[in-house]
Amino acid sequence: MSLSKQRKYRSDPTTGFGSSSANTGGRFYRKDGRVNVDRRGLKFFDRFSWYHTMLAIPRWQFWLELCGIYVFINLIFAYIYYLIGVEHLVGVDPDNELSAFAEAFFFSAQTFTTVGYGRISPAGFWASAVAAFEAFLGVLSFALASGLFYGRFAKPIANVYFSNVGLFAPYKDGKAFMFRMVPYKNNNLTDAEVKLTLAMRIPQENGDVRNEFYPLEVEFTRINVLVLNWTVVHYINADSPFYGLTLNQLEEAKAEVLVFFKAYDEVFASTVIARTSYTADEFIYNAKFKPMYQSSMTGDVTVLHIDRLNDYNLLSPATQHADLDKAVSE
Repeated sequence: MSLSKQRKYRSDPTTGFGSSSANTGGRFYRKDGRVNVDRRGLKFFDRFSWYHTMLAIPRWQFWLELCGIYVFINLIFAYIYYLIGVEHLVGVDPDNELSAFAEAFFFSAQTFTTVGYGRISPAGFWASAVAAFEAFLGVLSFALASGLFYGRFAKPIANVYFSNVGLFAPYKDGKAFMFRMVPYKNNNLTDAEVKLTLAMRIPQENGDVRNEFYPLEVEFTRINVLVLNWTVVHYINADSPFYGLTLNQLEEAKAEVLVFFKAYDEVFASTVIARTSYTADEFIYNAKFKPMYQSSMTGDVTVLHIDRLNDYNLLSPATQHADLDKAVSE
């Protein structure tokens, strides 16, 4: 089947992505679920919500930025004290200029954190004024940092891993597209739902190429509780947008399966979501996932191996012209 004939399937206009393929570039979702959109046309600081940014960045980056800001602010105030003169800091008896700046830096750190050990104190109007302002700034800064820290700590997160690849595996009398996910924390996710959308660049009769989005039906759109791994299966039958296509055609169309997942977290009493996508170069053909869980040695508990999420067995090699709906023998 040619790609242009995919128009017999109704495209979903509610995905939020434009239909003009010439005006969109790359994948729609990055692997971590973020939309692949670079917003421009505004001033740099107007393009970001810094609160959302600080809550969403990786943990190592969060701590690195906090520590960096802390050191930077104290360096600025240390330089101000140094310009005023360390002789206005009672208790400082430096041996050289470097020692004087170091004493000013540590005094700044004590003032900024309102610790005040008492060994060094400001003397004179300007040194005292700068110290008073720094103490005020320190209180505000630590209140803001505490709010960000609590926001990250209390933020509801799905805490699920998705497999790195999607498989076209033998299923029933044909084939199916499947991937799997697994919870990796001890949170309880109930009423878990998943939604799949196939995105492709489809050539039109006038020569243009349009983004088309086709909903993919799955065997189970909802499960009561996500405790083990969940293998999401889209059976490729005559009603599937994959039906009649070949591997080569998927690559030409820059096919991408968009995954939207949501569930209810019992502890946070809130809905959590997660997203990811699988592009044509992340499809594995004629393969089956290996089991992830088994009974324990004593037989009284189920052992779930998170590190086996991406393990699969490759069956007979597929050609680029293989039909996706044809069954593959082992």
